[in-house]
Amino acid sequence: MKSMGLIGSFSCIWLVMAISAIAQPSSSPAPVLDSAGRPLQRGVEYYINPAITDNGGRFTLINRNGSCPFYVGQENVSGLDGFPVIFTPFDENETVIRENNDFRVVFSAFTICVQSTAWKLGETDPETNRRLIVTGEDQSRLSTGNYFRIAASAAGDGIYEIQWCPTDVCPTCRFICGTAGGLVENGKRLLALDGSVLPVTFERKA
Repeated sequence: MKSMGLIGSFSCIWLVMAISAIAQPSSSPAPVLDSAGRPLQRGVEYYINPAITDNGGRFTLINRNGSCPFYVGQENVSGLDGFPVIFTPFDENETVIRENNDFRVVFSAFTICVQSTAWKLGETDPETNRRLIVTGEDQSRLSTGNYFRIAASAAGDGIYEIQWCPTDVCPTCRFICGTAGGLVENGKRLLALDGSVLPVTFERKA
């Protein structure tokens, strides 16, 4: 009888441990890596480069219409121009940028517009029906327009895609999510959703 009781006790302990393991939260998503294989850090400056070298240059601010606001886009050719960006995770306790987690992204630059250089979901281009990425502060209650995320690309390790789908900010909201790609307009390379996808890499500013 004692041996049966001992077996029963072990069974009970094993069951409790199994339930506890199942109840544990899943591990955090993988960190996004820069071109040197290091996790992207909160508050650090990075250049965003196209993963395909003949597909434009570094990300930069674009004066689309000769007036404010400026738009998010690319240099026309690869090189050392462009502006770095700073990432800020939605999770205030997080110090690194993780795949499929929301963050704000701001150009580390000033413009004549005297306004924020934070990325924001902008208007839909009437000709292409693609949503543009502009700069400025979203005036909605949750500011969902200012939050983006990064997903791993099938193109290879260390290559990523930029998306707009701020479900960390508003889990109950229904968004028309989209992945960013290039849109050439009057010789300028703009960043827009709902079309071709632009794989990118992240280069830490020296």
